[in-house]
Amino acid sequence: MKNIIVSYADGVRVITLNRPEKKNAFNKEMYDEVIHALKEAASDENTVITVITGNGDYYTSGNDIADTSNKVNDGLENVINEASARVRDFVSAFIEYPKILVAAVNGPAIGIGVTTLALCDVVYASDKATFNTPFVPLGISAEGCSTYTFPRIMGSTKAGDLLYFNYKMTANEAKDCGLVSKVFPHSKFSEEVFGHIKKMSKLPAKSLMCTKALVRRWDLDDLRQANEAEVETLKERWSSEDFIQGLLSFISRRNKL
Repeated sequence: MKNIIVSYADGVRVITLNRPEKKNAFNKEMYDEVIHALKEAASDENTVITVITGNGDYYTSGNDIADTSNKVNDGLENVINEASARVRDFVSAFIEYPKILVAAVNGPAIGIGVTTLALCDVVYASDKATFNTPFVPLGISAEGCSTYTFPRIMGSTKAGDLLYFNYKMTANEAKDCGLVSKVFPHSKFSEEVFGHIKKMSKLPAKSLMCTKALVRRWDLDDLRQANEAEVETLKERWSSEDFIQGLLSFISRRNKL
């Protein structure tokens, strides 16, 4: 795999987003690789806990706008249809993942890197991590089931700050509102997080899975419906003048560099 690194040891599978030169922004290939890695982990009887983290300074900077703009010549309708299907499948891979899924947020998280945190079972963050979702400024709309999960986790006003106004939340704020489970000092982040996860991986795997199935059971249909509704709205927004003008402006700026 070109855009992620997958490693395994003692019941813990680690998926590392590995485009540090692009702040771990998601291109087409990275989306597909993470989907594949989650499906592979789900079917591996030795994997107890799966961790998603980032290589470098960022957890992820969200969607790679440059990657999207490079495909505009393929026809906007085709690009939109492919992108929406990919987002749907990516979010679905989080929703349907049957084992314990931990996010180790090593730095800033943006966009879909933030929304999918609410679909993880546990979220650990560096004290240097920040969280923001610039959907409205980009002329698009929220995804990752965040329109369902965020108000339930943090209340409607905190969720509104993130989803409507692109508020940049600190790690401690994210912990206080329930998006993050625990904050670790950045200098010891990897050591402390993975030391803790290694201990948790010794717990009975089937008991963990059964308990997660019960916890997720009550929201599963709602999450699936939220994913579908959000993707349909995204398709509309990607066709909108707001987004197209923003994308063309981005291409113009990039071509002048």
